[in-house]
Amino acid sequence: MTTDLRYPIGKFSYSGPYTEAERAALIAQIAEAPAELRAAVEALPAGGLDRPYRPGGWTARQVVHHLPESHMNSYLRFKLAMTEDSPTIKPYDAAAWAELPDIASTEAEISLALMEALHRRWVAFLRTLKPEDWSRTFRHPELGVMTLDRTLGLYAWHGRHHVAHVRSISLLARPN
Repeated sequence: MTTDLRYPIGKFSYSGPYTEAERAALIAQIAEAPAELRAAVEALPAGGLDRPYRPGGWTARQVVHHLPESHMNSYLRFKLAMTEDSPTIKPYDAAAWAELPDIASTEAEISLALMEALHRRWVAFLRTLKPEDWSRTFRHPELGVMTLDRTLGLYAWHGRHHVAHVRSISLLARPN
């Protein structure tokens, strides 16, 4: 853990490539992320969905909608990397997406259910990859060439990172 509210589990780091056992553990984290997010949302105090996890940070509602949006992009990037030769992907402005009007007006349950379905499908796909597939790449215009191996670690971290943000709202609301 860290005291930086932006990175409650620390910043992502990659020293890969991962072993098969490490990849299996990361895939398990991706599989568990929807249930972890749901539990964190259910533990929120009254009004907690609309509280930010830190001053100037996103609200829990924004995080709940951001996670499946981000992970959908990642799932598609995996598919592109498996079917094309190092395709250049299109990045998106997650902060701008978090400010779109549908974020405030859409029930959290819709994104929780979306994340559950998406992760079931994504994990089924990830479990079919062969050891050599993890070295396949896509080109991110801002981050450069990304292997599927590194991307797996990044998105396992990403889910835990944002679940920790939502959990921190409940911790901040507890009486001392």
